[in-house]
Amino acid sequence: MLWEENVKLLEDRIKQDGQVLPGDVLKINSFLNHQVDPELMMAVGKEFARLFKDAGITKILTCEASGIAPSIMVAYELKVPMVFARKKKPSTLNDAVYWADVFSYTKKVTNKICVEEKFLSKDDTLLILDDFIAHGEAVKGMVNIANQAGCKIAGIGAVVAKTFQGGSDWIKDHGYRFEALANIDSFKDGRVHFLGEE
Repeated sequence: MLWEENVKLLEDRIKQDGQVLPGDVLKINSFLNHQVDPELMMAVGKEFARLFKDAGITKILTCEASGIAPSIMVAYELKVPMVFARKKKPSTLNDAVYWADVFSYTKKVTNKICVEEKFLSKDDTLLILDDFIAHGEAVKGMVNIANQAGCKIAGIGAVVAKTFQGGSDWIKDHGYRFEALANIDSFKDGRVHFLGEE
């Protein structure tokens, strides 16, 4: 089945090119969040589109910069716009914005993200998407913004989820549908172990 091939493609790439760093950090910047493999991102886009094709999605919401590549592919497949939350308000932006705080565990700082109010409304049904979910702080910020705008949240997706760091549980505990394409169970012995793997 195509969906199994897409997920295996992603998992194989993580095992092949991913680097496990101290502090349970997975570096996959050779294909996802610095250099981007467009064919792999298209496979990711097709898979999320398949999962959410009947959810009535009107927009994809993500966070700059790493969420943009997979999200634009999902938006292309679902034929809807993609909106990304900015980490800094540009000097050219004078319109009203929704703000949310996002704590970064890797950098130990709190950043603000924002989305112009005109791009989200109570008529929107969102798929919130991120490249990585660990503690889930970026997702919490995007949920906050979606709630400010009165949007319906059809689901939350992650290309990669580190299931042992709490973000996935927070999403499910708050009643949101959650889909992750690659679910990492641990980094035992410095290697990536996926959920359900022998």
